[in-house]
Formats: sequence, structure tokens, C-alpha cells
Amino acid sequence: MFVGRKAVLATMHQKERAIAPILEPALGMQIVVPQGFNTDEFGTFTRDVERKGDQRQTARQKAIAAMNWMGADLAIASEGSFVPHPVLPILPCNRELVMLIDRANGLEIVGEVISTETNFASRSVSCFEEAKAFALKVGFPDHGLIARANPNSTQLIKGITTLEELKESIEKLLEPTLETIYLETDMRAMYNPTRMRIIAQATQDLLQKINRLCPRCSTPGFEVAELKRGLPCNFCQTPTMLVFSHRYQCQKCGFAEEIFYPQGARSADPSHCPSCNP
Repeated sequence: MFVGRKAVLATMHQKERAIAPILEPALGMQIVVPQGFNTDEFGTFTRDVERKGDQRQTARQKAIAAMNWMGADLAIASEGSFVPHPVLPILPCNRELVMLIDRANGLEIVGEVISTETNFASRSVSCFEEAKAFALKVGFPDHGLIARANPNSTQLIKGITTLEELKESIEKLLEPTLETIYLETDMRAMYNPTRMRIIAQATQDLLQKINRLCPRCSTPGFEVAELKRGLPCNFCQTPTMLVFSHRYQCQKCGFAEEIFYPQGARSADPSHCPSCNP
């Protein structure tokens, strides 16, 4: 289905470094990056352009716009966010989504990873030594920094990757009226190897879903359409919040199949039970 086809990758942040080595050899496609295509118009981590939709909507908007830009019928887009972990909110996490849209075959397939492996951080500093200490803590210079006068300032310096650039940025922003400036990690993919690794993991998840074929018509992307919770407690049989089944559905022919006990266990430990452990 994908062999010999060109897939446009909606990026201006070198995400092809994480995505192309995984998808090109496995699917036989050629990934191309559209020159002059501005993905920042869909939202930026620096908050100077607000993201208008949720993560999935934004990835879809990018992919469709890239196809229109290139006159293509196959596109890939990636979108990331940094939020509290869904299970342990005290932990920050990186949620990466990589979407493939195939107009020719009417498919939309999404790979996703939620990872606590992130250097997402920020700090106010008053001098170069404080800035240097923060920088080294977050993986500088392999990981870039952004400097701004304050957390809400639109005056910012991006892509700082040397101590000389860091020092110059501090001197430029620390005016006589300011006692501190604000530093944050540059979360754009080409300045953040940690995030680039998570994008690669999401791409692997996408590939696995592409390779999961519908049992009836062999269309790629036979993936989970509904997740049902209620795995019974192994002591009192009360339904828990753990997953009881996955319902897979084909986007092409509509065939559906429910798989029970997808995690392998047929019952839940009482520690997860609302009755045994209220």
C-alpha cells in the first residue's frame, strides 16, 4: 500500500531524523520535507503562537496542510505536549503523537507514547553562574535553551546552544530595570535530543499499528477503537478501573473484534479494587 509512494512530513524542526529511518525501510515509502512550510502557525512551545486545537486535531491540521502544500495524498505529522502524568500527576511527562494520513485509501493512523523521560524545565536567574548551573542540569549544550525577560514576555532568544550565546543573551536581556530573566528548555525537536527519542518511540508505535491488518480486508491500522475498563478484583469480583477489553475496528470495512484481558491478567489485585481498598 505504501511502497514507492512519497509521504510529505509536516515539519520545520528536523523531525525527519527520528521518523524517516523507521518508516522508510519498513514501509518502502519516501519521506519528503516541504521546503518553506511553516508549522509554527499551528502553535509553538514558546507560546508566541497558541495551539488552536488539541494534539490530535493539530497533527491532523498539519498533515492536511502539508498535503495541500505539496499536492500529495500521503502525509505524516507529529505533535508533542508536556503535561502532568495521567496516573501520577506530580510527574511531568512528554506525550508525543505521530499521525499518518492516507487520502488515497481514507486512512488516519496514530502512534502515541507518554514518557516521563523529559528535561522540560524553567528557572528565573539573576546572573550567568546561575544560568550556567541550570543549563548543565537540563543537558546543555546538547539540549538548547530559550531566554526571555519574564515568563510572559514576547521578547525571547531561541536556540541557545553555547555558553557564549547564553552569556550574550543574559547580558542583552538583563537591563538595569530587571533583576532576573527567565530561562526555559528549548523543546523544539532539533534542539532537544530527549524529545527526539520519544518522537522515534511514537513512530515505532505508529509502525506497529500500520502493520496490524484487518482480519477481514487486510487494511492497515486495525487498532483499538474503544477501551473498556472493569477487570474484576480477584478477591471480591468488584469491577476495577483496570482494562477488561479492547475493541478493534477497521477504518475501511468496519469489521470489529473485541479482545478480552489485553494485558494478560484475568483479574485485578485487590489493591486496585474500590471495595477492598477504598
